[in-house]
Amino acid sequence: MNKKGLILVLATAIISGFSIFINKYSVSVINPYVFTFLKNALVALALCSIFLAIKERVALKKLTKKQWSVLGLIGLVGGSVPFLLFFKGLSLTSAAQGSFIHKTMFVYVAILAAMFLREKISKEFLIGALLLILGNLFLLKKLPVSFSKGDLMVLAATFLWAIENVISKYALRDLDGKIVAWGRMFFGSIFILGYLGFSGGLAPIVSLSIVQIGWTAITAGLLFGYVLTWYSGLKYVPVSVATAILMFGSSVTTMLSLASGASVSLKEIAAGVSIMAGLAFIISLKYLSGKVSGTLQKGT
Repeated sequence: MNKKGLILVLATAIISGFSIFINKYSVSVINPYVFTFLKNALVALALCSIFLAIKERVALKKLTKKQWSVLGLIGLVGGSVPFLLFFKGLSLTSAAQGSFIHKTMFVYVAILAAMFLREKISKEFLIGALLLILGNLFLLKKLPVSFSKGDLMVLAATFLWAIENVISKYALRDLDGKIVAWGRMFFGSIFILGYLGFSGGLAPIVSLSIVQIGWTAITAGLLFGYVLTWYSGLKYVPVSVATAILMFGSSVTTMLSLASGASVSLKEIAAGVSIMAGLAFIISLKYLSGKVSGTLQKGT
């Protein structure tokens, strides 16, 4: 595995933790569908500006019809439908539980990656994954014995994102991370715009308040950082490992919640230890095994 890729994916996890925490407040002051469209559209425009300034615009011209189709599919499965489900669901459930459900994505990704990308699920990965899940369960105030409508919407979005990440990993074999990020946000914004137009949901856009515009701009900035670091890192890291690292974001969200006024309990401390142990188990062993393999190959 590539060290740079690991750092980028870890940065994505930290950004994700902040985003979940802030998005909980955002969807309480603005229509979640309008919020999703504006945020994604702003990120798509920002990525378009990058292509106007650097060499990626040449790469766009060289894309084949198949690659354009894959980018469109990524926009549909990853950049539109799940966003609508996720932010609507987040407005109906707690930030901590929404974050926990989202971070279970690596389970579905690992299964799909093993089936379609032939990524191996090692014993080390399973042990680390168990520690990550255990740690995130500790962070919940109570075990999720039942699911609300909001939880189910977040779960559906999470499964769609799992599918999208496997497709994106396939696309990244030939494409740069910035191009895949652009395809997700650009085509995703178009699909969301179509949905809002069809459902008559565009009217609230013209009556946004300064507060709503501010929240949208803040979260769009976080999303911009998220997609750039994620797809750039995913190119060099197995998708099952990368999505497992994202679970660290759940800890970030909970720590932010604690910092906003709650006290730290022994349960939170145990959760942090479990999550860090899980990450160390997955990242260190994978990274070290790659180093040893590379050294042996050079020696021969």
